[in-house]
Amino acid sequence: MIEVPTEFAGATVAREGAPGSAWLAELPGIVHELLARWGCVPDGEVMYGGVGIIVPVRRRGEGAAVLKVSFPHPGNIHEPDAFTAWGGRGAVLLHERDDERFAMLLERVRTTTLAQVEDGDEIATVAGRLNRRLAIPAPSVLPRLREQADAWEEQLHRDSRELTHTLAPSALDAAVATVRELGRSQPDVVIHGDLHARNILRADREPWLAVDPKGYAGDPAYDGGTLLKARALAFIESPDRGQAVRRTLDVFAEAAELDRERVRRWAQFHAVQAALWGRRHGFRIARGGARLDRLTEFADRLAELLTERW
Repeated sequence: MIEVPTEFAGATVAREGAPGSAWLAELPGIVHELLARWGCVPDGEVMYGGVGIIVPVRRRGEGAAVLKVSFPHPGNIHEPDAFTAWGGRGAVLLHERDDERFAMLLERVRTTTLAQVEDGDEIATVAGRLNRRLAIPAPSVLPRLREQADAWEEQLHRDSRELTHTLAPSALDAAVATVRELGRSQPDVVIHGDLHARNILRADREPWLAVDPKGYAGDPAYDGGTLLKARALAFIESPDRGQAVRRTLDVFAEAAELDRERVRRWAQFHAVQAALWGRRHGFRIARGGARLDRLTEFADRLAELLTERW
């Protein structure tokens, strides 16, 4: 039986409560059952992400792979559907799936992420090229991102009413306009949904491959915003923050072959969401205190910077 990493177990219980504890108690047995069913043996230390564990394995007659088992959550349902649609195009290959267990047997890649690359242009270029390759016709099984537009607009209005914030009215208005003008009518292609540098890993079959997709049908420019949001901390100390942000989005848009204005608008929407989310829930790296105040103020300024058309 595997040992569940202590830090992962603690974070899962803190986030999920009693259901998390119950799932953790079953997890070693789930892994044991899946290893036997798919003809695998463990081949390294158990790793983990935010909501699941990764077990390096070797499959009899077929070599290295990884077994991924995630805590059951609606946000994880369509991950294997996206992998199936791509068939290894720009993303890791899916070998087996057990949707009831939220488990997959996946192509093994390296542990080096694109986030470890120091060159910001290279990060934006790699992400943009992958974004373009992942944008294939979407199967009917994937949820349409446009279906979230009403909820997005409602949440923006609720947060702007209920929270104390310093966002300029023009920034909030621009985010709502993006939802109305871009959110409700989107291309019908597959998008990752959470494409950022930590979800792009070094590989052998190709230089870089995407992992951990949400799996939507929607606008590829949406993921320009997920990339920028995850890169935001790199801009805090920049001597010319505006230039650094514009450069990232320009390089991404060119590599992805997307309209730069569309990418900017989605990035602005993500920044407004982040600024309001931080006030209501905190951020992963700051739940309170002076650091949270600094990050929310930065999110406000980033949203306002992105509000201006370039």
